[in-house]
Amino acid sequence: MAASAASPGLLREFLQRGEVMLKFGCFMHCVHNYFIQITVCQGPSMLPTLNTTGDIVLTECISAYLQNIKSGDVVVATSPANPRSVVCKRVLAQEGEQVRVQSNIALGSMADDKKVDIPAGHVWLQGDNTRNSNDSRHYGPVPVALLQSKVICRIWPPQGWGAIQRGFPNKEFVVNSAVDSS
Repeated sequence: MAASAASPGLLREFLQRGEVMLKFGCFMHCVHNYFIQITVCQGPSMLPTLNTTGDIVLTECISAYLQNIKSGDVVVATSPANPRSVVCKRVLAQEGEQVRVQSNIALGSMADDKKVDIPAGHVWLQGDNTRNSNDSRHYGPVPVALLQSKVICRIWPPQGWGAIQRGFPNKEFVVNSAVDSS
């Protein structure tokens, strides 16, 4: 009889703890998907801003959700070439701007360059390491809806810890920019 009396108490405690764990899981899901993410950015395309071996960066999602991403920001986006993966690139240009795309980056011939107008609702993503980056030069302007978050700072490795600066290492590719007039 004592064992059956203890069972409702154990069941109640189990359900209460389960409820707390479920609420915590929902809270963490919301924080991760809608506010702050920790992401590994790996590969040579963002050298020298990020390392090839993989930097762990802190990103915030609110700017992407509110479409408050500016030219020069480093972002994490769903890859237009492979929707199952993400890319970490810099926003080089936004809608209404124009970029110059070199047809042969290795030769650097400006005679074969073409100009691309960025349509409404799109951005131009490009790696800082233009000689080794698969970016908008390969897949064209990227819909703003594919932007997931903006990189705030690098948190690993410790010697590289700090804010990721907004800037334009490849500004020479932007032909007509709203940012130029400011």
